[in-house]
Amino acid sequence: MNEQNNLFKSMAVLGIFLAIGMSAAAFILGVQGKRAMTGQQSITVKGLAEKPIKADSAEWELSIGVTQPTQAAALDSLAIEREAVEAFLLAQGLDAKTWSADIATLNPHYDEVFIKEVPRQVQNGFDAYQTIRVVTKDLNKITNANKALLQLRAENHPVTARAPSYLVSDLENIKVSLIAAATKNARSRATEFVKQDGVKVGVMKSASQGAFYILPVGGDAGDDSYGGVYDKSTIDKTARVVVTIVYSIE
Repeated sequence: MNEQNNLFKSMAVLGIFLAIGMSAAAFILGVQGKRAMTGQQSITVKGLAEKPIKADSAEWELSIGVTQPTQAAALDSLAIEREAVEAFLLAQGLDAKTWSADIATLNPHYDEVFIKEVPRQVQNGFDAYQTIRVVTKDLNKITNANKALLQLRAENHPVTARAPSYLVSDLENIKVSLIAAATKNARSRATEFVKQDGVKVGVMKSASQGAFYILPVGGDAGDDSYGGVYDKSTIDKTARVVVTIVYSIE
């Protein structure tokens, strides 16, 4: 009888030790699992920064094109028209140091004629072309000259022009300053997201810069802006950077 009681007592003690051991193991595994899960927790946010900027230089391209019966006549006519364009630029306050001219080109001129109702290309004289490029930091003069060009064309001068390109020279420094501001914005957003959960934003785990945008004031990047946008049509612009940052959660 005593032996049976001792056996029961021994089994009871063993059961208690096993229960304690299993509880301790469960606790240890739980703590380790929690630490592992905490180490894996993170939040991904986008940060945005933008600021107004102004173009500080302009480029403007004008093209002259004439057609004459002979090569010599085409080159002579081109020279006369180039003088007219240069006089126009000087009248607009654009100094000769601000422009340069490409080498003139000369090509056969073709007209389409119908022979027995069949269209054919027939040479009829020669075309001469030349392009003049203006580069200046006086943006107002370029803007005014572009408007005044219509009058020169109305006087039967064969000149056309592209819209002026208004450019920003210090783009790299602008980008760096915006990345810093966008990174600060990203942390603020992350902090706002997690503050209701009793946790806080930890260290940055990874970061990537999105597209860099130079937009007209009030402009939208649109849907086709994966590689960024560089608006050259306006003087007043908006520079914008988006960054994507992954933070750990503590």
